[in-house]
Amino acid sequence: MKFLDDNLPEASKAFGDMRSAVFRTNSLDVKVKELIAVSSAVLMRCEKCVKIHSERAKENGATEEEIAEAIAVAMFIAAGSQLHWTDAYESIFEGSDE
Repeated sequence: MKFLDDNLPEASKAFGDMRSAVFRTNSLDVKVKELIAVSSAVLMRCEKCVKIHSERAKENGATEEEIAEAIAVAMFIAAGSQLHWTDAYESIFEGSDE
C-alpha cells in the first residue's frame, strides 16, 4: 500500500483503521473473521487477499481443514448464485417441443 501511503495517506490510514475495528474479538473471534475473509476473498477472486487472510487465519488458530471448509462455502455460494439462471431457461423453453 506504499503508493496509497505516499499519495493518499488519509485514505490509507482510514483503511487501516477499518481493519483494526473489524478484525478484533467481539461477538466473533478473529479466527472466525479471518475465515469469513477467506471465503469473501475467494468470491471476490482476490488471490492476494486469499493468501493474506489464510495466513492470518492460521496465525489465529485455524487449521488447514477449517480454511478448506471456508473455501468450500465460497464455492457453494458461487455455484448457488448461478441456479436462478435456470429459471430464465425454463421460461425460454416453456411450451417448446424439446
